[in-house]
Amino acid sequence: MRQFDCDLHIHGLYSGGTSNNMVVPTLSKQAKLKGLHVLVSGDILHKDWLEHLRKHLVEEDGCFKEEENNVYFILGGEINDINNVHHIFFLPDFNSAYELREKLQKFAKLDGQGFGRPTLNTNAENIAQLVIDSGGIIGPAHAFTPYYSVFSHFNSIKDCYGSMAEEIHFIELGLSADSYFADLIEENQERAFLTCSDAHSPWPYRLGREFTRIEMKKPCFSELKKVLEHEKERIKLNVGLDPREGKYHCTACNRCYTKYSVESAIKLNWRCPRCKGTIKKGVRDRILELAKFHSEIHPEFRPEYLHIIPLAEIIKLALGVENINSQAVQSTWQELVSVFGSEIAVLVDVPIVEIADINELVAKKIESFRKKRVLYIAGGGGKYGEPIICDSEEEFELKKLELKDVLECRSSFKGQKTLNEF
Repeated sequence: MRQFDCDLHIHGLYSGGTSNNMVVPTLSKQAKLKGLHVLVSGDILHKDWLEHLRKHLVEEDGCFKEEENNVYFILGGEINDINNVHHIFFLPDFNSAYELREKLQKFAKLDGQGFGRPTLNTNAENIAQLVIDSGGIIGPAHAFTPYYSVFSHFNSIKDCYGSMAEEIHFIELGLSADSYFADLIEENQERAFLTCSDAHSPWPYRLGREFTRIEMKKPCFSELKKVLEHEKERIKLNVGLDPREGKYHCTACNRCYTKYSVESAIKLNWRCPRCKGTIKKGVRDRILELAKFHSEIHPEFRPEYLHIIPLAEIIKLALGVENINSQAVQSTWQELVSVFGSEIAVLVDVPIVEIADINELVAKKIESFRKKRVLYIAGGGGKYGEPIICDSEEEFELKKLELKDVLECRSSFKGQKTLNEF
């Protein structure tokens, strides 16, 4: 058995809003720099992407590998259903991909630019049945986001998938939730959690910003299926952003990003009095609506959830520059990854003293990050949250007091308070 760091939700260049660099050679090269061993193929239903994958991947004992960088790919993709719920799925081989394409063509256009993630004119129950009949597995994508997720449109997995609910063995958490939040909902405790990037560009700032460490005999579909369906304890680590960094963590206006309590939003009829934008219910508040548990509780098989910040973002904070793409940030990132092998190694594994030999400022920030001296101005309404890495325990406590009115999901609306806001 070996542990593999896997990013199992990405897109190719035929999906909307994706970089033209989302091609296998670039993806595999950047995955290696990030420290990832396994990627999902993404967009496996698209004819041109299928041919691109077949050209660049070599099958080896049931696994698909890009040989130059020794990165493995599991075939799969994402589907949007008639209720605007997104699902990710995985398939054993190219034959099953062609078979599923045939079954789904009557429900949607599958080819052409922007159709890498197709919208099907049928519901989740039917889609799940067709994927499973083709030998695959399926589950909710970014399960809590406000616009395109199972819990934004339904109150349970059962409500969404109907008679196929028992065949749903995993949930992708998405950027605005973690294991703590997801396990507050009782039915989720039966299922494995995947943490994935949903990357639309191949650069390590996006690729692998969330990933799952999985113990497998080999990095292939048959092993992944076994883990997700029967041997969930072989998921060894979920790694992702702190939920407060997610774009939709707090209830907030989608135009000016003013934060609101749910009580205030209801009173205002979900319309922002400052800019007349729409107030969107945040992931945190939606989960609390559905929660059975109100303190941290997990099933025995649930692994640790490690909150992470992209290395380039830490370097930007350490150097005190504005732009993550600046020459100073990028050259420092390249030097660290060149010396220590991958971004994940620098963030998680390399001793601080060794990082300090390269750059003391960055080493100090990484040490603080590892010691959880991080505060967050939480995201909401479509705006990402902002991490603040403190250099000492004293600074952490002082900043917590200084920024108490803007941290986490505290309402920034100054209208009349409800009882719950006093």
